Amino acid sequence: MLVFLIADDHPLFREALCAMIVRMFPRAVVHEADHVSKLYGLVDAWPDAALLLLNLNLPGGAGYGPLAHVRDRHPQLPIIILSARDDPVLMRRSMDHGVQGFIPKSIDAATLGDALRHVLGGGAWLPERSDTAGSDAAPPTASTRDLTPQQFRVLQMVAAGLLNKQIAHELHVSEATVKSHMTAVMRKLSVTNRTQAVLMTERLRMRARHYTPPR
Repeated sequence: MLVFLIADDHPLFREALCAMIVRMFPRAVVHEADHVSKLYGLVDAWPDAALLLLNLNLPGGAGYGPLAHVRDRHPQLPIIILSARDDPVLMRRSMDHGVQGFIPKSIDAATLGDALRHVLGGGAWLPERSDTAGSDAAPPTASTRDLTPQQFRVLQMVAAGLLNKQIAHELHVSEATVKSHMTAVMRKLSVTNRTQAVLMTERLRMRARHYTPPR
């Protein structure tokens, strides 16, 4: 059984999203909240839910307060932000709070399914933005070419959802060494936490699909 939590104040959107989730995941159970107080009750009742889909503009909350509250009380709970705006600043600030994904409400059902499966599989997901596409886009390795092979392996394992202890075991190094590698990775990618690093990797992959080398 997969438990999904949806926190959004638009009944028709919740109903449509719930229907899509159940169609994509027949074993899914969906619980809904239309107010911050109900959101807090849901996450406390289902701390091991597979995924929380959260609208930051939920009534009863202010800004990133509800997200910070949920993340603080339930750091293990995967969160995807739902938004009517495809806003880079909003995405970045959401990433700063440790979310696993950001979904504009305008995406189609197929893309939504890809996003949900990706996050459920331990990855992170951001929408593909038109301003990253085209022949003028930067090369896809622009932010990763300075990573050492070991740093890149660590980053790939983090993206796959492995903990530091598991990565250390796989690479036959200490946890301190893994932390040191991730510190270097975050510095080279100009990010401040692991989630940002993973999302940056996903964004670079999306850019790679559209990158046209100069002739």
